[in-house]
Amino acid sequence: MESDILDSLEQLGGPLLEERLLLGAAEGGLSSPEYVALCKWLASRLKPLCQLEESIPSGPEDTESLQVEMSGLLKELRCPYEDVVSGILKGIVLTTRDHLKSLLFLSSELQAAQIVMSRRLSREQRQESPVHQELLNIYETLRLPQARGRDAAGVFSQVQDKVEEVLKDLPNSSIGNPVLKKSLCREQWEKLHNINAALSSEYECRRRMLIKRLDVTVQSFGWSDRAKVKVDSMAKAYQPRRHSLRPQSTVAVAELLAAREDICNVVKTSSGSSREKTACAVNKILMGRVPDRGGRPAEIEAPLPEMPPWQRRQDGGRGAKGGRGGRGGDWRGGGSQHGHGGKRGRYRY
Repeated sequence: MESDILDSLEQLGGPLLEERLLLGAAEGGLSSPEYVALCKWLASRLKPLCQLEESIPSGPEDTESLQVEMSGLLKELRCPYEDVVSGILKGIVLTTRDHLKSLLFLSSELQAAQIVMSRRLSREQRQESPVHQELLNIYETLRLPQARGRDAAGVFSQVQDKVEEVLKDLPNSSIGNPVLKKSLCREQWEKLHNINAALSSEYECRRRMLIKRLDVTVQSFGWSDRAKVKVDSMAKAYQPRRHSLRPQSTVAVAELLAAREDICNVVKTSSGSSREKTACAVNKILMGRVPDRGGRPAEIEAPLPEMPPWQRRQDGGRGAKGGRGGRGGDWRGGGSQHGHGGKRGRYRY
């Protein structure tokens, strides 16, 4: 139970993240300032998420009020530990395990409430149109007040005025000439969208392959005996960066409109300016001799044949003197050079 509470508090970012401190606070119960502070912290975060009426404003010095508030909070949340709730209200001395049950219930309820709220927010965000979301990002970037009640022409006019105002404060060479200098018709825009969709699909396929190769490579690092004892630290360092990688492409037509002529300037990855940011101590390590991994089919000798080569049957072999009993070559006995002696000798060529 202590491990479950500590895991929940660590995910929630709460206090008392050491088992020794947690057990000491639970042993004191409502008379412990640390235990009461933890209950207050959980209740303060549960109240806005669950629309609770009860709260815990009292401290351990006001025992009677604290007992009523704590039992009322647990009742409103429908705590399944009825003996613990009634014991708190009646002032019965509870055990350390009973106080741990209350903490486990409150922390679990807070986790569940956060999950429900995050799903609700993500559902609301999906219902919003992408255009509306893009406009919100533009207004947030330009620090404009949200345009409520304006039509589309007024919104874009306000954005254009703000952009021109910002450009005046920048040097002349800050923004170069655009790559796309001609206006496109509707059919051309549709073809451009189709091209971008095809390239995005291809890019996603390649990116999924690279991410899979990355996962397999990192997984192979844990095969050694030295790495097996550091699996948790390796996962803690790798998982946050891994979850930030997305296979879907984020390149859209907006990047084409925002592209400038300097995008055509290709800089080599081995140039001095690029190596200033990519150079590291690993580049100075020289690898020794490694075993031959093959990969050259033209230099490999062909394997020996599994079956001997076919040869023509030589004369004088079995069947040259006829069939059973060495009788003649009629259809009953078989055995001539032009017949095949079966069980009844009926096969002739």
